[in-house]
Amino acid sequence: MTDTTTDPATDPVLDPALDTWRTYDEFAAGIDTFRLPGVDLDGTALALSLDDGSALTLRFDGDRVAWEGLGASGIDPYDAVAVRADVVFVNLPLESRERESLTVVYSTTSHRATVVRSRIAAEAVEGVPQVGQDFWAATTDGGEPTGETPGPSRDLIGKRNVYRYSPHHLYEHVYISSQRYAWQCLEGVQRGHGDMDLSTVWRFADGLYLFCFREFRIAVASVWLHDLGYQLMTTGVFLGLAGDGSAEHSRAGGHIYPLGSVTYPDAQPV
Repeated sequence: MTDTTTDPATDPVLDPALDTWRTYDEFAAGIDTFRLPGVDLDGTALALSLDDGSALTLRFDGDRVAWEGLGASGIDPYDAVAVRADVVFVNLPLESRERESLTVVYSTTSHRATVVRSRIAAEAVEGVPQVGQDFWAATTDGGEPTGETPGPSRDLIGKRNVYRYSPHHLYEHVYISSQRYAWQCLEGVQRGHGDMDLSTVWRFADGLYLFCFREFRIAVASVWLHDLGYQLMTTGVFLGLAGDGSAEHSRAGGHIYPLGSVTYPDAQPV
C-alpha cells in the first residue's frame, strides 16, 4: 500500500502556523533586504503644487525634513531612494502625526510628482481596511512640467509577478482589476497565506507604476514604485499596526520576476 501520509513540517496545508494570521511586524521584519540603497537629500528643498490647488513643501536638513501642506506641518525623519537617475522615492514615517505617513515620488527631468497619504483609522470597521490612502498628482518647482500627468492606470490588469524581497520573503501578485489584487506568500512566515485586497495603480512614467494596497484582515497598507522597465526592481514602504497595537513604519523593496499576463477577450474587469 502506498503511504499517503503528509508531513505537517513540509506540507503548508497542514502547517499549524496557518491557523494563526501573522501580524504586520512579524512578516515585515527583513523585507527591505534587497531594497535599493538610500540617498541623502540634506540641504535640498522641494515645493509641490497638488492637483487640488493645494501645496506641499519639503526642506531637508540632515536626516530630518521640515514639511508643510495638506492642512498640517511638522519636522520628521525621511527615507529617500533614487529609483532611477531622475526619479526619487521619498517617504516620511511621521512622528509628528501618529498613525500617518506621506510618500512623494518626483522626477527631476519631467518635474512631475505624486503624493500619497496613508492613515490608520482610530477604530476598525468590519469589511473596510483600517488603513486608508489619499492620492494627488503634482508638479515640482524644478522647472516646466513635461510629459504625461501621473494618474490611475489599468496597465497592470492581468499581469502576474513574483517579488523577492529577501532570502526569506517571496510573494506572488496577480493584478485582478483596477480596484483589487490577489497575493500569496511562497516563502516566509506567511507561507501559505494569501488574500484579495484593495489596490490602486497609477502610471508615473514609462515603465514606472505606483502600486498601493490596503489589507482587510490586518491593519496595514503599503506604497510601492514598481520599475517594470530595465531594472525590474520595486521600492516600497509599509504603515500598519504591530502586534502590540502600536503604529509601525517599515521600508521594503526587492526584485520583480514577471510570470506572464492574460488579456480579456470581451468583458473587462472594473
